[in-house]
Amino acid sequence: MRILTAGESHGFANSVIIEGFPAGVKIEDKYINAQLKRRMSGYGRGKRMDLESDTCAVISGLRNKFTLGSPIALLIKNKDHRILPQSDDAQPALNVPRPAHADLAGALKYGTSDVRDILERASARETTARVACGALLRQFLEEFGVGIAGFTVSCGKVASKLAPASIEEILGNTEGSWLNCIDSKAEKAMIKEIDRAQRNGDTLGGVIEVWAQGVCPGLGSHVHYDRRLDARLAMALMSIPAVKGVEIGLGFEYAGQYGSTSHDEIFYAKGKGFYHKTNHSGGIEGGMSNGEPIVARVAMKPIATLKRPLRSVDLVSRKPQAAIVERSDTCALAACSVIAESMLAIVLTESFLEKFGGDCLSDIKASYAAYIKRIK
Repeated sequence: MRILTAGESHGFANSVIIEGFPAGVKIEDKYINAQLKRRMSGYGRGKRMDLESDTCAVISGLRNKFTLGSPIALLIKNKDHRILPQSDDAQPALNVPRPAHADLAGALKYGTSDVRDILERASARETTARVACGALLRQFLEEFGVGIAGFTVSCGKVASKLAPASIEEILGNTEGSWLNCIDSKAEKAMIKEIDRAQRNGDTLGGVIEVWAQGVCPGLGSHVHYDRRLDARLAMALMSIPAVKGVEIGLGFEYAGQYGSTSHDEIFYAKGKGFYHKTNHSGGIEGGMSNGEPIVARVAMKPIATLKRPLRSVDLVSRKPQAAIVERSDTCALAACSVIAESMLAIVLTESFLEKFGGDCLSDIKASYAAYIKRIK
């Protein structure tokens, strides 16, 4: 399976093409639109979310709601459409790069002094296409009992200590939450932190945790570095704008523990097969899924565009100047959770199709059933 996104933040639209997806999978566009709506929500979002009403148009690859095996194309139009590909859009040049953005490195790499050429594509607006793609792939994974959910662990210095036991618990406790947090008490403190940052013209980041439950053992491989499931997942999650750290399972906590207390012992029960009573490894051992829930965390840095801009330098005059101020969020943790869920869905679907193959859903289900029977 191959996935390619295109589009600029203030261009006509964002789009994604999914090639190599099997035939026979029922796809509901209302499910995709529900995920896009989740991406727009969350306490601390900026004014653009008031302007846009992201909806997805499925423009190829389906007939009567079922996939055909041909490339699937999804399109999400931008209401705030400012830049034009074939005529002068009259947008003023932006010559002062913003710290912690792609602006400076991108301007140097691509030989431009107008950082709008960089920020339009580097913007997190591109993740609308990833969320639409992930929402489509999640409908495939659900055919095999795989559920995905994420939640906010911390915002700034406020952290929740609650640890969920299942996807169902995550979904139940985040319903109606402003920050997609399972801890209502901690969430109230997080909201106060966001309000404080907003008053000060500042921004906040935090930590997101994502789960995939119902994943069979054996996705990924130990035989080469680029086939390891944890490595691929880490790359996918790190690709989310503003994410600067990824952990799987205990992650960095492993470094302070003894092996005797941190590794997951193996058990067997007839009818159930092999299993673990703990899940410190986050569902991945030796580069492969082991049948337990896959658990990963991402660290999101504070939003890089500030209302009180940091110091920078004009690319043309080379003189010191305050960074440009673009419309931005104060905090986007809830959106980051939805994007992380989508990246997890992408990696799992790719690995699933590699293992079970098949041009149509019925063939994949037959291969999957035979495998599950064998390993039990």
